[in-house]
Amino acid sequence: MKIGTDGVLLGAWTSLENNPHSILDIGAGTGLIALMLAQRSGTETIDAIEIDEDAYEQSVENFEASPWGDRLFCYHAGLDEFVDEIEDQYDLIVSNPPFYSEVVSSGNVTRDMARQNQSLPFDELLDAVSKLLSPSGIFSTIIPFKEERPFADLAAQMGLYPERITHLKGNPTSDVKRSLMELSFGQKEILQDSLTIEIKRHRYTDAYTELTRGFYLKM
Repeated sequence: MKIGTDGVLLGAWTSLENNPHSILDIGAGTGLIALMLAQRSGTETIDAIEIDEDAYEQSVENFEASPWGDRLFCYHAGLDEFVDEIEDQYDLIVSNPPFYSEVVSSGNVTRDMARQNQSLPFDELLDAVSKLLSPSGIFSTIIPFKEERPFADLAAQMGLYPERITHLKGNPTSDVKRSLMELSFGQKEILQDSLTIEIKRHRYTDAYTELTRGFYLKM
């Protein structure tokens, strides 16, 4: 699975101000976000879950090859199975979930499964987060902008509420495409802003460059 802008943005944007003692990445793919959070923090426990066998194996390889391999661990499991077996709670949970609800086909079954939210419905994700997140923890995710309101409504049913939202635009004239969201238990004042990725093709904005420069070789 290719590294996408959504994953890079989520890994760079997610707040670590609460100094989490434990982090969980749901749907780790090749381990990108977990690796980014390991690079950004000294958190001792960074777990990941990945159901696809090939992606799981690649994630494990990437973890072991990294300077933070002793802090990273990936479980080959479905989310429901993980929730049933794990008693611990996490101070920070991140997920770049599959969110293409329409039927899409790239010719690659594995990629199509990862992209379609039938493989991890939002209600299943939020229910698991509500059980795995510590009382003062934060859940960080990225979803389509058009899904923001329904997602927040679903989250509220689980006792989770947005506390920070960033709306993403590809360029200054494009529509908002994504919402970066941090949620926690209990309603708080929502901090909301926006981020534009490019001024024009392959010319990045200062804000995007500042946010992500630590993760690109050329930025």
